[in-house]
Parts: sequence; C-alpha cells; structure tokens
Amino acid sequence: MDVLERIQQQVDSAPIVLYMKGTPQFPQCGFSARAAQTLTSTGVEFAYVNIFEDQEVFQNLPTFADWPTFPQVYFNSELVGGGDIIIEMAEIGSLKGAMEEAVEKFDNK
Repeated sequence: MDVLERIQQQVDSAPIVLYMKGTPQFPQCGFSARAAQTLTSTGVEFAYVNIFEDQEVFQNLPTFADWPTFPQVYFNSELVGGGDIIIEMAEIGSLKGAMEEAVEKFDNK
C-alpha cells in the first residue's frame, strides 16, 4: 500500500483525526499542543497520528489535501483545516457540535 492510500485509510478509520507533532499527552510543538487541547476540551473523542512516527506520512500529508502545515484535522475524511481553524471554531462555539455531528455521521455509515 502506498503512503497516500495509508493516509486515506487513516482518515477513513475514525470520525475525527488529528495529524500532529507528538501526541495529545506529549505534543512536540505549540500549534499541535493547542489543537489537541482544543479538541480535548470538547469532551468528544478523536484519533490522532503522530507524524514524527512515520516519515512517509510526515512528508506526504501536505500533498494529500493540499495543506502545507501541521497540525491537520479531518472530520469524516475531509480536511477541516489546521489548529487555527479549530481554535476559531471553538471560540465561536461551533467546534463541539461539528465534532458531535462528525461522530454521528461516522456511526451511521
């Protein structure tokens, strides 16, 4: 399986997937830390991929969805954006609802 197929499989495997530097418990950059904290604050479960554990994913994820930076957040296999977008969604009060909707759609597939 090539790396783009693996990435597709990863984003298809959970309703919410965060690609980040490190883990939510041990983030390795400030942007990833804020994204993980923001998602965690909703109480909605999400999956994550530590891009440092797979250099192929690290190198090819920016091409996958034409998004050059990390972190990257996917809801139901679609790129939502980076940490700044997630934080903005939380500030305007739409993040938790969007995450709950993603989980509901995923569960009803």
